Amino acid sequence: MNSVEEVQQLKAKIAKYEEIINETSVPIITSIIDNTILLPIVGYTDKERMERIRSRILEYVGDFRDIETAVFDFSSIRLAEEEGLEMLSLELQLMCSELQLMGVRPIMVGFTPPFVRQLVNSGIASEVESYSNFKAALQVLMVEKGLSFSKD
Repeated sequence: MNSVEEVQQLKAKIAKYEEIINETSVPIITSIIDNTILLPIVGYTDKERMERIRSRILEYVGDFRDIETAVFDFSSIRLAEEEGLEMLSLELQLMCSELQLMGVRPIMVGFTPPFVRQLVNSGIASEVESYSNFKAALQVLMVEKGLSFSKD
């Protein structure tokens, strides 16, 4: 095999891995609450990944028009040093606006104290509905929908 063929094979392999990463970068989990999805945002996150996340979620809610609520969990996120909290704050604002225009209620959970400070400083904290964790957000949604769990 010559070097041109090797380079083409490597490029094809990289493209395949990039596709896999894009597909798995945002697991979208259907919730036990109808018309609600859960989105754990975990691991290293930079501007490019946040843009992919926003695009994937918009495509998903466009395909599944019955989605009313999207609950995002940021408790296990790691940010790129150079972009950090400011980038995430802006991306979060864009994501919330886009989802609201699609008729979807965005709920955020798992914010860290530094990120909370950044949201407050940027002035968008009042626009973000948030709870401490998935459980708290789902409990609020269940009460709103008149749902409950019963122990048998």
